[in-house]
Amino acid sequence: MTAYSTDSPTTWTLEALKELHDQPLMELLFRAATVHREHHDPNEVQVSSLVSIKTGGCPEDCGYCPQAARYHTDIEENALLSVEQVKTAAERAKGLGSSRLCMGAAWRNVRDDAEFEQVLELVRTVNGLDMEVCATLGMLTPNQAERLAAAGLYAYNHNLDSSEDYYKEVISTRGYEDRLETIGNARQAGLTVCSGGIIGMGESVEDRLKMLLTLGSLRPVPESVPINALVAVPGTPLEDQRPVDIFEMVRMIAVTRIVMPSTTVRLSAGRTDMSPEGQALCFFAGAGSIFAGDKLLTTPNPEAFADMELFSALGLRPTQAYAKGERPVPTADPGPPEQKRPIRWSRPGHKIERNEAKRK
Repeated sequence: MTAYSTDSPTTWTLEALKELHDQPLMELLFRAATVHREHHDPNEVQVSSLVSIKTGGCPEDCGYCPQAARYHTDIEENALLSVEQVKTAAERAKGLGSSRLCMGAAWRNVRDDAEFEQVLELVRTVNGLDMEVCATLGMLTPNQAERLAAAGLYAYNHNLDSSEDYYKEVISTRGYEDRLETIGNARQAGLTVCSGGIIGMGESVEDRLKMLLTLGSLRPVPESVPINALVAVPGTPLEDQRPVDIFEMVRMIAVTRIVMPSTTVRLSAGRTDMSPEGQALCFFAGAGSIFAGDKLLTTPNPEAFADMELFSALGLRPTQAYAKGERPVPTADPGPPEQKRPIRWSRPGHKIERNEAKRK
């Protein structure tokens, strides 16, 4: 039997990651499970819930997203949810075992307007329920990040989606550097960072590993890294992509676990296509979180009761809120900038043929 050191090198190369990824699956699983046990309780999995607080109408052209206004999907645009609606959803999620609520809005970026003021109130409300509060709202300025932190936000999600090279094949309306800048703004405000990506969009294994190299080079590394399998939604440019093979997902989770040992690896979108056995392999490989509820923003997701049955069969228990960090105490709102300046996020301007075809 090969003995593995669980000390993760501070710097990985693409060649080393490729060798790690391509080794026999049982060897990879053993190494990943060993690292996972050193840094996490292998019998605990955090249950999170994701609520779409503002659905549809997004101006971006992300090739995977049914919420993009330019594509012809069945998603109906809805206004920002009220405080009472979100509180009800949060209480229901908590009752079903969730310790974290992530609120998602289909925005390109946050604006300093009445809707953002309402989001701040949503954060305060959910924080008051003793749940970890996460938000994914698009690009974020330093001031906006500071205001979210003051309201009691625990984590900010902003996925890199893929490698910098392949990102240009999926999205043309914003730049990769904007993603990294937003993550930096969240970090400077004292927020924990949740950032990962999607596999199954037509990218190569090297693209997946390059994304992990970027995430692993951040200092500090993200506290959470969601790994999503593409849900190919009819009407989107990526609707014809084949489903991700379960062993591809397991390998990606295992490599993520080894590269970022202390990070929570989140088994995210695509679970509806996974068998209980496949999900069990993902947990063994190092996944320490799932999203519960019948939807992930707008795509299907296993029901909470089915997840609890799986937990029972595997002897898993839900992680308590703030198990890996203190609950943020809301402080005085610093308010918006005294001088409002135009927020200039990049627009690369290139055209992606399949995105344009679906738009027409």
